[in-house]
Amino acid sequence: MKKYRWLFVGFLAVAASVCQTAAQTPKTETVRPMLWQPGMTRSDVGEVNVFRRFPRDLRPKLTEFYEQVLEIKALPSTAAGGNAMVRYPIGGSEVKLFPVAMANEHRTKPVREVIGIRLLTFFFPDEAALIARFKKYNYAPPAFQPAGEGQAKAALVQDPDGQWVELVVVPGAARSTYERFEIGLTVADLEQSRAFYRDFMGMDEAKPVNHPLLGTMKYSFRHGTTTINLWSFGKDLPKDTNTAGIQYIVWNVEGVDRVAKARNATIDRPLSAPGSPRTVWLFDPDGITNYFAQFSENNNTPPSR
Repeated sequence: MKKYRWLFVGFLAVAASVCQTAAQTPKTETVRPMLWQPGMTRSDVGEVNVFRRFPRDLRPKLTEFYEQVLEIKALPSTAAGGNAMVRYPIGGSEVKLFPVAMANEHRTKPVREVIGIRLLTFFFPDEAALIARFKKYNYAPPAFQPAGEGQAKAALVQDPDGQWVELVVVPGAARSTYERFEIGLTVADLEQSRAFYRDFMGMDEAKPVNHPLLGTMKYSFRHGTTTINLWSFGKDLPKDTNTAGIQYIVWNVEGVDRVAKARNATIDRPLSAPGSPRTVWLFDPDGITNYFAQFSENNNTPPSR
């Protein structure tokens, strides 16, 4: 009995040691605590934004499409910053269009055929009014199909630069529905990309669902009013990763840089010198830009969870 008593005591000691070690091991950090958090004042430049570069000569047609056809109100030019940027706020996000002399031969190809930021999703209350605006400005009217549960319908169209846009009509919904915004990424390896946005970014992953217009599973990651959607159609597709990217406004860009280095994330442009904004640019597994900016109005302390 004495022998077994000592074995039991030894077992308890080992178990206590393991528990103590586990308690002392810090949880793997993510970027999420550095992002905007519920209860905080909204940033003047959005929280999770998409930026898109487009040829300068298309500016009149692009502004017509987003402002007149989609009826998204642009911020005044005095708020646009340098480079004649056009800013479209949607909920806690912004679509930021940069007129530059660049293009990509793959940008206009179907969502399924190119890796990169391929789809911008907007929500509307009235299908008939939306179709009427398309016709008024001489655009082919969208062909809506049932999407998801209830009365929701969706259609795919392209803006004048060839960017694919998903229009989702949800009649009679709460205002918050129309303030949502989604960024759709075609990726090469779903598991690698899911790990980046879930484990590195720290975003909550929703249960995957079928995307009715693309005919594939959609993996969604949400922060605030913005959702990042992932899907894959193969590893060997051409890429368009230089015309669009994702911007995050953060409260501790040094913390983002520290987590990126600890997690061996691919750094595109290193942490910049102190200033406003102070930035660090990272690549996701496909080389899609994830760009973090801290402005002077955002303090250097990570918000509490």
